[in-house]
This record gives sequence, structure tokens and C-alpha cells, in this order.
Amino acid sequence: MKKAYKFRLYPTSTQEQKLFWTLTRCRELYNAALSERRDAYKYAGKSISYYQQKRDLPEIKAELRPEYQDIHSQVLQDVLLRLEQAFKSFFRRVKAGEKPGYPVRRISGRFRAYQMVLELMDGSMHTSLTPTLERGGRPEHARTAT
Repeated sequence: MKKAYKFRLYPTSTQEQKLFWTLTRCRELYNAALSERRDAYKYAGKSISYYQQKRDLPEIKAELRPEYQDIHSQVLQDVLLRLEQAFKSFFRRVKAGEKPGYPVRRISGRFRAYQMVLELMDGSMHTSLTPTLERGGRPEHARTAT
């Protein structure tokens, strides 16, 4: 039997600022990738895939946006994967004859934090709960949610 544990994090002010900064960069990447896909189709009639955008991430991190070097690569890949899922859902709804709902730009407050962002963001904020719980311990900086 699998159990689910719910923990509420209480990050320090430094961790909270870093989390906000990371989520802002992720939102910017999401919006830029969405614009790239839309413009490529609009002007060239070509589709850009997740893998093409993922392949360009190292160049973006090195030359165009050096601040992305402070964000783990898997976090940025997850942002592109969420955009890919949004497009897959859009085309699935079009095919099924439902109201399609084209993927929209993300604004502040509508870009949610996922566990991967928290896990890879900072080693001092314990959010990878499974190994700790298997050992019978309790992660630091976490309290049981009520």
C-alpha cells in the first residue's frame, strides 16, 4: 500500500527570493518558446518540436541568457516539456472536435511551482521526501500540513 504525505515548506527569505527568481526565468522561457513556435508556424509554416527547442538550451544558457546557468538544466527542460504537453492537448482537442484552447502566455502568478523546481533549486531546502521518509526520518524545514 502506498501512502501519500503532504508537507508544507517554510523557506527562508533567501530561498523564497531564489524560488521567485527561478520561477520568473522559467516563465520567461515558457513565453519565449511559445512565441518561437507560434512565429515559426506563422511566418515559415513549420512546426518546432520539443526536441528542437531542448537541443537549443545549451546555446541559450551559454550565449543569450547567461543567468539561466544558475538554473538546473532539467528544470528548463521541464518548462519546455510542459509547453509540449500544452500543444499535444491542444491538437488532441482539435482532433476530437472540442473547444481547442490554444496555449497561452504565462503571467506572474499563473506559473506554478512543481516539485522538480524545488528539488533542483537548492540543496538546503529539503523537498525530496521519499528517501528521508523511507529511513523513518523527517526532512528539515518541513512541517506536516493541517
